Amino acid sequence: MDWNWATVWWIVAGLLVATELASGSFYLLMLAVGAAAGALAAHLGLAPAGQMLAAALLGGAAVMAWYRHRSQAPKAAPAASNPDVNLDIGQSVHVDSWSGEGLTQVHYRGAAWQARFIGSAPAQGGRHIIRAIEGSCLLLDR
Repeated sequence: MDWNWATVWWIVAGLLVATELASGSFYLLMLAVGAAAGALAAHLGLAPAGQMLAAALLGGAAVMAWYRHRSQAPKAAPAASNPDVNLDIGQSVHVDSWSGEGLTQVHYRGAAWQARFIGSAPAQGGRHIIRAIEGSCLLLDR
């Protein structure tokens, strides 16, 4: 079997992809793109130094571009208050009355839940919106 530089680069790219699949680090895919650039440079007949330069430049640029993209993306809300994680966030419940400490018990989805008022206005009965969930306690606001 003839092992040339292109074969080595393709194997490195495959190993990086397999490692990314096992670890979940998207940055390894960016490095795999760099290794593919090294393989293409080898197919074009560049010397090993040129192949490494192509792999380093493209892989490094891809990592930096992904880092910039991730740092500028909006931060996700914490899981306790993120409606993408918990579908109960944003749903409404009816509160009959509140205790002096801003606590009550509500019936929601066929079960009794403890609830705590987190709004700024005085807690009053009526329709409230679930803003977050801490354990089995609904955090409510108007």
